[in-house]
Amino acid sequence: MTAVDGPRPKRRPAPRRSAGTRAPSAAPEGPTGPPQTVLVHIRALLPSLPPAERRVGEAAIADPASVAAKTISELAAECRTSETTVVRFCRAIGLKGYPDLRIGLASAASVEDSTAGWSTVGADIGPRDSLADVVAKLGFADARAVEDTVGQLDLHVLKRAVDALVAADVIDLYGVGASGLVALDLQQKLHRIGRRVNAWVDPHIALTSAALLRGGDVAVGVSHTGDTTATIEALAEARSNGATTVAITNFPRSGITEVADHVLTTAVRETTFRSGAMASRIAALTVVDCLFVGVAQRSHARTLKALERTYTAVRSRGL
Repeated sequence: MTAVDGPRPKRRPAPRRSAGTRAPSAAPEGPTGPPQTVLVHIRALLPSLPPAERRVGEAAIADPASVAAKTISELAAECRTSETTVVRFCRAIGLKGYPDLRIGLASAASVEDSTAGWSTVGADIGPRDSLADVVAKLGFADARAVEDTVGQLDLHVLKRAVDALVAADVIDLYGVGASGLVALDLQQKLHRIGRRVNAWVDPHIALTSAALLRGGDVAVGVSHTGDTTATIEALAEARSNGATTVAITNFPRSGITEVADHVLTTAVRETTFRSGAMASRIAALTVVDCLFVGVAQRSHARTLKALERTYTAVRSRGL
């Protein structure tokens, strides 16, 4: 689910929107997320941070237990920066200050210690790994992507996105490459329960459809990087015509979030041989399932009737 080649569209001023990644210090909505949430949040924001703050984030990700044990002066020296920069980093990831960072990293480190047996499984795939190692590592990456995604998913934003989909006259879904597969999955699910929905994986057709949307319609763009030019342009076109826009991405400060009213984030680590990209599809499908079930639940009787009719139609074909 990487960005397509070509220049990125000119970025517009960030609109008011509901951000899909909850700051680690915020009060959780629903069940409390896992302690690793602070690391998930750092990974998601890392590409958007200035170099000095990025070094602090990289140190935290590399060894959370060690950073949690350091004073702010020690961490600043290790990262070749100042204490002020460390504080800025904490605030950039949604924390009040360095003490909150130490607490969050200590909690994350304790969880990693309790799953120490998985440490080698979670490593990157190497050229000498056996097929059994490859299977174990891919399984771990996929399972961790789902766990981390669910742990940081903002339920308030999810509810707003579900509300918009339930009320929508027409639903457009955009995605390129593997993201297009995610869009097609959501299209199949929503269509089966009687929603007027189309998934467009061709950039030109996506723009054409987006140009015909209006107020009361919803457009959903899927992009792991959040910088896929074609998806951003289609979502921007839909938004300019009055449609409510939803983005599903791994990076909450990427280009697609600037044209989205609601942002839902996944939490995936990039690893060797693009296993991270494969895990990103699994994580995005998890978000898609949450959206679908949310919509289906809100129209329970209609959903059951539609599922029964479509099941009967398919069963008669022996499929």
